[in-house]
Amino acid sequence: MSEQQLAERVVARMLETDAMSQWLGLEVVEIAPRRSTCRMTVRPDMVNGFGVSHGGIVFSFADSAFAFACNTSGRLTVSVENSITYPAAVHPGDVLTAVATEEASSQRLGYYRVDVHNQDGTLVALFRGTAYRTSRFHFPEETPA
Repeated sequence: MSEQQLAERVVARMLETDAMSQWLGLEVVEIAPRRSTCRMTVRPDMVNGFGVSHGGIVFSFADSAFAFACNTSGRLTVSVENSITYPAAVHPGDVLTAVATEEASSQRLGYYRVDVHNQDGTLVALFRGTAYRTSRFHFPEETPA
């Protein structure tokens, strides 16, 4: 199986049980080894008391894109640290696109950046995450002994 096929298969399996990404209305637009692009539309029920998107919505969206990108190798990979900056407000009806890419890695750690833009191309969030690659596989029954 190619790296691309594995990446697509892993993300498809993850999406089957990812209730949060489903609730967000997240769509995986593109998947590749160590990279993902996702899209969602901000709904009125996602805003805070100021009428803008709750920061947790944007964080969750970026975190999902991060999770998909860092699991494409086939190893079960989990977040150990992440942060986010919000340079612009997000409003109901905004269509967000998150692009998650691996910036660096070691045997066990991966360092990722997720840029989130709105439909106008405005950067609305910058997420950085560190991922830990466990020794477990998404498809252990297919892992060579």
